Amino acid sequence: MRYFGNNIKTLVNNLVVSYTDQGPDDAPVLIFIHGFPLNKSMWNKQVEELKKNYRVIVYDIRGHGDSDAGTEDFSIRLFENDLIMLMDKLKINKASLCGLSMGGYIALNALVYNPERFDSLVLSDTSCLADTPEAKTKRLNAINTILEKGVNYYADESIKNLFAPESFITNENEIILVKEMISNTKEVSICCSLLALSARKETCHKLSGIEVPVLILVGEEDKITPPEVSQMMFENIKNSTLHIIQHAAHLSNMENPEEYNNQLQRFFNTVYKKTTKVLTGNDNSIMSQLSSKLNILLSF
Repeated sequence: MRYFGNNIKTLVNNLVVSYTDQGPDDAPVLIFIHGFPLNKSMWNKQVEELKKNYRVIVYDIRGHGDSDAGTEDFSIRLFENDLIMLMDKLKINKASLCGLSMGGYIALNALVYNPERFDSLVLSDTSCLADTPEAKTKRLNAINTILEKGVNYYADESIKNLFAPESFITNENEIILVKEMISNTKEVSICCSLLALSARKETCHKLSGIEVPVLILVGEEDKITPPEVSQMMFENIKNSTLHIIQHAAHLSNMENPEEYNNQLQRFFNTVYKKTTKVLTGNDNSIMSQLSSKLNILLSF
């Protein structure tokens, strides 16, 4: 039995997982995986747009949002296993994945190790590379900063790198939301996730083996996973498309949701061979005229 709605709770891999499930019952399934250290609400504008034609699922990774952390050491492979078990719990045999940043690491691992479960993949503001020694040091320094100065201070510092400069003028509400997401994430979950990110394995050597369609999205001003990284992945995935999101940095889906959603719609419509047509004002007028003529004919 499927449960519709927001913030549904279910037991997966011995922990409570919070997820949202919207859209038609018989539609193709799209699953979105959020970035670090955020939660499923970062996808609100994508859910609202795509639920018209697709069954859209967003969920909180363990230790984030309203999902329990559990007792196991965090790792990308553990997060990937949680995803597969959530799909099993919801009786979803196949779906398309969209992951941003840490969500992209999870999505790419899920596809690599469970290719039969996925129709397509969207890699957003993410990378197939492992952390460099310098990056690992930065993550350890971030843990020390959190332990010394707290999560709120870490949230203030993180915001500076997540958004494009112009977003601090044009996307004030999104910046407030992201800061709240980070501040509301438990200190232990942030620290454990940082360790998981620093220990992750590279998956670049697996890219050439990907068989499903792949869309790669990246903010033009992303400093964390810059466009050059996305370009490299594009060149190594044979059935892929790359699109750079204008006026956006690392959180491109929140900074420029219109362009981001347009790219998703176009991609998923191609994957599932949908031909959705938006009626213009003139189209509506023509439809109205045809309807009137049909009513006249039926009256005889």
